[in-house]
Amino acid sequence: KMTLPLALVALISAFGSSFQYGYNVSVINSPAPYMQEFYNRTYLDRTGVPMDSSFQTLLWSLTVSMFPLGGLFGSLMVWPMVNNCGRKGTLLINNLFSIAAAILMGTSELAKTFEVIILSRVVMGIFAGLASNVVPMFLGEMSPKNLRGAIGVVPQLFITIGILSAQILGLNSILGNAEGWPVLLGLTGIPSMLQLLTLPFFPESPRYLLIQKGNEEQARRALQRLRGREDVDDEIQEMYQEDRSEKEEGQFSVLSLFTFKGLRWQLISIIVMMAGQQLSGVNGVFYYADRIFESAGVQSSSIQYVTVSIGAINVVMTLLAVFIVESLGRRILLLAGFLLCSASCAILTLALNLQTTVSWMSYLSIVCVIAYIIGHAIGPSPIPAVMITEMFLQSSRPAAFMVGGSVHWLSNFTVGLVFLYMEAGLGPYSFLIFCAICVATMLYIFFVVPETKNKTFMEINRIMAKRNKVEIQESKELKNSYPLGKQEEKKALSSSE
Repeated sequence: KMTLPLALVALISAFGSSFQYGYNVSVINSPAPYMQEFYNRTYLDRTGVPMDSSFQTLLWSLTVSMFPLGGLFGSLMVWPMVNNCGRKGTLLINNLFSIAAAILMGTSELAKTFEVIILSRVVMGIFAGLASNVVPMFLGEMSPKNLRGAIGVVPQLFITIGILSAQILGLNSILGNAEGWPVLLGLTGIPSMLQLLTLPFFPESPRYLLIQKGNEEQARRALQRLRGREDVDDEIQEMYQEDRSEKEEGQFSVLSLFTFKGLRWQLISIIVMMAGQQLSGVNGVFYYADRIFESAGVQSSSIQYVTVSIGAINVVMTLLAVFIVESLGRRILLLAGFLLCSASCAILTLALNLQTTVSWMSYLSIVCVIAYIIGHAIGPSPIPAVMITEMFLQSSRPAAFMVGGSVHWLSNFTVGLVFLYMEAGLGPYSFLIFCAICVATMLYIFFVVPETKNKTFMEINRIMAKRNKVEIQESKELKNSYPLGKQEEKKALSSSE
């Protein structure tokens, strides 16, 4: 059952970390014209000549794209940090990045420097890169198996709440104006301060304490607190079993993850799901929602409010995913989500092409955008991070998150960089590329990815071992199975050949 400590730790880590990732994804959209004007003014003050428009475009695209680039750097720090500082320790240290960036961005106008904003976007990206990987790992390791999916979707829920908050605060009437934008950018430090003050009162991940630190006493205490009961022997037993199965392999580095046959399909699956999640065009749809509405005849003064309502739909659908992921399962949400996204992209292409000739097509394109966002929010957005937690055991999980996170941010960065050119070259047909990516990802999930709901990490490992054609040894005294070490695996494979 859900206990108060478990609920609180999920809320604090998601609000302090994931929320800010979402907030910073969309915070610079509304105040963009005022920030560009500040870039211009500062440049003019310094040099006495106005800024060249191509230079301004370059500076602005750097301001936007430095965030996912920082995210990539952050993802590369996941593996060393969570293994050395723990999950909770990493989240606490990570807050320093966000607080530093918030102070720099909030004071950039006073200091008359736009370079600091671009630098802060990198720092904020590093924060988001760590947060987007560590929070799902931390919460996934703390949750009982019957709540792991629901709690695993909470970080994504807070990302969408962060996006919505930035959209609301960024309205012209609130902070999205010439005076308010430094405050808008600086507000991101507040959730970090709250997390720094509250998270230390909660336990570290019990799996980390037992398997990596070898401290059963602390792990037991942490579990008792999270489960709200004294008897946690069955979970401690399951952790020991996982630990024993991994003693042979030791800690996986990213390199050994790529070369180890026993994890081949898990690794391919998370790369496909993470790339599919970003390359399916979700950012393209978000970036261009405004433009699609404008061409549909929505008044430019109202577009902000339409964008906010789309942000709200995103939050509501992700909240729905929290409640249905345990009953329907992961696979069905991923398949349904990608199906809805691919259909929306295909119809959107048609609608955008015909909107000059058929009057109601522009409304169809709005429906497609909303349908796409609903599809992405129930499956492709929240589920892949849950699956990384579930498909890997303790020793390989940090390296797996590092790979998944790097793919996520690289794909995000690529879409941000390439979409402008794609749109210039292909126009509405660029959504057909997204459609094809959605279909390909969906087919892969259908044929390869197993359902993981309500299974222990060991059971999931057993399902994947069959796919990897790795023998699994039944151990008499445990009456449970666990994967072989590398030496035995080679022997078993040679004897079975």
